[in-house]
Amino acid sequence: MTAPTRTGRGTGTGLKDPSLRRSLALFRAFLHEQDDPEGCYSLLARDAADQVEAYDGPVKGRVVVDIGGGGGYFTDEFRRRGAHGYLFEPDVRELGDRPPGGAVVADGYLLPLADGVADVCFSSNVLEHVADPQTFLSEMVRVTRPGGLIYVSFTNWLSPWGGHEWAPWHYFGAERARARYRRRTGRPAKHTLGENLFAVHIGPTLRQVRARDDVTVVSARSRYWPFLAQAVAKAPVLREFATWNLLLILRRCP
Repeated sequence: MTAPTRTGRGTGTGLKDPSLRRSLALFRAFLHEQDDPEGCYSLLARDAADQVEAYDGPVKGRVVVDIGGGGGYFTDEFRRRGAHGYLFEPDVRELGDRPPGGAVVADGYLLPLADGVADVCFSSNVLEHVADPQTFLSEMVRVTRPGGLIYVSFTNWLSPWGGHEWAPWHYFGAERARARYRRRTGRPAKHTLGENLFAVHIGPTLRQVRARDDVTVVSARSRYWPFLAQAVAKAPVLREFATWNLLLILRRCP
């Protein structure tokens, strides 16, 4: 299947990962997420594809399954690099006006895919939006071939961005933060704790993943931290605040 690609964006960011320059570029893009989603998510997609290729080589000719990829920026980028990219998104509203051709509305808990069909299974900032992260991860593992790569990133609850649009006020309580957001913007917040946003923590997630016998952990690091990206994720307690966003690179066991 093919899709219309978004124009005006080159392949790759040309930014060293990790580096202060890269982190600042991503942060500036995030500041304009609302008024320039195209620029924000196109840059993030190129950055994520760079990371996948850094760990697993070029994606050209390979099957990449994007779970929860919303409007398809990640799928578009993988396809632009020659991959067979497939998007599975549970919420039709998140697909937007220009989803990639062949996008499938499907639940990440039960993907309409056979075992081991994906060379790369990809999920960007979805885990904190599912009530049962371990079942979600198990489904990602199931559809990945032995030796295949699994890319999972999520914003942990105690990160300064853990409350999403009502961060960092989530430190003072979710309901208080939501009420403040409504007073300030005049509209209800998109996310509600316990409904479409969940308090996922780094320590328990790492323990659960490392206890599995069907994957090995290639890397557990901060996705955006400009230096010592792996070291910060190793420090108990500190990592829950300083990691910002945990990136897990997993390899499916034979």
